[in-house]
Amino acid sequence: MLAELCDLRAVSGNEDAVRNYILDKLTAAQVETRVDTMGNLLVSKGKSKRTPVMLSAHMDEVGLMIMSIEKTGLLKFSPVGGIDSRILPGIRVRIGLNGLPGVIGAKPVHLQKKNEQEKPFDEDSLYIDAGFKNSDEAGKYVSVGNFAAFDSTFTEIGNGFYRGKAFDDRAGCLVLLKLLLENNGLAFNAAFTVQEEIGTRGAAVAAYTLEPEAALVVEATAAADTPGTDKEASGTNLGDGPAISVMDSTIMVSRKMREELAEIAEKASLPYQYRRFTGAGTEGGIIALTRGGVETAVLAIPCRYIHSPHSVMKESDFNVALNLVKGWLEQRQ
Repeated sequence: MLAELCDLRAVSGNEDAVRNYILDKLTAAQVETRVDTMGNLLVSKGKSKRTPVMLSAHMDEVGLMIMSIEKTGLLKFSPVGGIDSRILPGIRVRIGLNGLPGVIGAKPVHLQKKNEQEKPFDEDSLYIDAGFKNSDEAGKYVSVGNFAAFDSTFTEIGNGFYRGKAFDDRAGCLVLLKLLLENNGLAFNAAFTVQEEIGTRGAAVAAYTLEPEAALVVEATAAADTPGTDKEASGTNLGDGPAISVMDSTIMVSRKMREELAEIAEKASLPYQYRRFTGAGTEGGIIALTRGGVETAVLAIPCRYIHSPHSVMKESDFNVALNLVKGWLEQRQ
């Protein structure tokens, strides 16, 4: 299911494919669902003596939006979400609902002046080439406002590693989906949210609707355990288990929940780590501020090369995250 989820194209604001995939799985299992006006998929499972807790994971991914069609038939774009423009030249993309193939182009290196070669491309100098001879031809297939997603395929590599796009946050979505499909007797609400990458917009609406007393965000986060990066500066390490956040740019995580997660992991001999990078943000920040406030924590699966066409994730980290979230839910019943 992770391969199927990651290969779907769902740039922020265009999450239909992922929502429909999850809906199909839950409908077949006769799980109660509803879709709100934002496009969030809200799910209730079981009955609890306590106010149900909320699990949250976002369905959207970073990508591009077509902003203009040039006379030459080349397509100018803007990023949707946080993308490092240095990775873009030469990347394959799929445009629109029909998945029209294209490639991101830039001025060839042998035509660049020396000063141009010494700095990365800025987004304004890049374009998508979908093989059109002029704007009239392009206009038959592409419209301003079409989304473009990275064109890459989920692949197993090495020993227990996965390569693909959108682990952020299809991995989190799969944790929630598996717990909803299991016959585990747990009671909780789940929110598969939209537009996280452009401001955690869906989570704000979902949390307001569900009114949880406690919420756990299941995310993917950056790992940089690579040559030239000190361990203390790497954020997280692949293979060391999921990362419990202490804080980020949007939230001071609930100390009580943070300690609960660590205690559950230690009792079950599950490896875990703390997310050392405190920049960026998650939907935990907006959920914590909903209504009168929500006790909130964030658990993240480490990924190398996040927000790129080819992220790398370790299977064991996903499995531990699944078991740790399950253990937390069991304690909260």
